Amino acid sequence: QVQLVESGGALVQAGGSLRLSCAASGRTFSMYAMGWFRQAPGKEREFVAAISWRRGNTYYADSVKGRFTISRDNAKNTMYLQMNSLKPEDTAVYYCAANDRFGGTTTDSEYDYWGQGTQVTVSS
Repeated sequence: QVQLVESGGALVQAGGSLRLSCAASGRTFSMYAMGWFRQAPGKEREFVAAISWRRGNTYYADSVKGRFTISRDNAKNTMYLQMNSLKPEDTAVYYCAANDRFGGTTTDSEYDYWGQGTQVTVSS
C-alpha cells in the first residue's frame, strides 16, 4: 500500500500560481502511476493530470493544458502539480491518487489510493 498526503493549497488571485505537492510513503513510489483530480462544490470529481510510472508520460485535461504541469521526483517520493495562470474556475479541492495497474489513466475509479485533498481557491 501507499499513503498520500497533499499540500500547497491556498487562496490566490486569478492569474497567480501555486505548486501542489503529494508526498507518498509505503511501497516503492516509483512503481505507481500518479494522478491529480479535483472536485468543486456541487460538482463531480474530475481528472486534472496524470503521469506514468515507467516513462513519465504525462496527460492533461483540456481545461488545464498549457497552464498546469505535472511532475514527479521518485528520489523524494513526491509528485507535483505546478499551476500557472489560475482562474476562478480552478477553485476546488485537489486530490492526488496512485495506481499500479492502469498507468497514467484519466479514470478515477482506476486509482487505488487517494490523499485527503488540499483546497485551492482562486479569487477573481
